[in-house]
Amino acid sequence: MTEELRPPAPTIPRMGDPAPDFEARTTKGQMRLSDFRGKWVLFFSHPADFTPVCTTEFVSFARAQPRFEEMGCGLLGLSVDSLYAHRAWMRAIRTLFDVEIDFPVVEDPSMVIGRSYGMIDSRSTDSAAVRATFFIDPDGIVRAITHYPLSIGRSVDEMIRTLAALQASQDTQLFTPEGWQPGKPLLLPASDDNAEADWFCRYAS
Repeated sequence: MTEELRPPAPTIPRMGDPAPDFEARTTKGQMRLSDFRGKWVLFFSHPADFTPVCTTEFVSFARAQPRFEEMGCGLLGLSVDSLYAHRAWMRAIRTLFDVEIDFPVVEDPSMVIGRSYGMIDSRSTDSAAVRATFFIDPDGIVRAITHYPLSIGRSVDEMIRTLAALQASQDTQLFTPEGWQPGKPLLLPASDDNAEADWFCRYAS
């Protein structure tokens, strides 16, 4: 296919954009992304089932699921593998690690959903490209996005910290400093106040 005839790439959502809705089969039945409306959702892709890095991530996600639920956040995974492969992988994880994957995993064999989110490059012939994560708020708005290469596993603890920071800053209109953890002080927004500017200069020095 020539460049002239290549179909246009989908518009990839950015922070502050509505998360594109979709309907698909999952390990928990037919679902729509909008089924999560009213709560936060962590929507993440993995390149393929039965791969070592993805398996470590899924075990960690499953063990941390109660923490996400306490924060009003659902987990939603996606890969291009079929529903049957997903279920076989879930059984293998249960057998090997005694861990139940209780969150839905979307099948995306056509790669339509992954490409609509930029989880898969529009020119790629397979999904082995990126580990993408979208933090979506209760109104269906994308609040943060992370991308990791195929070879690097994500940190579930950092995802929980990011979610907590997003919730804290959204609820208070304050900012979180470097390395912020829940319960720690928040920062006021920057202003033109001379006293604040003097404090910043002394703090920075």
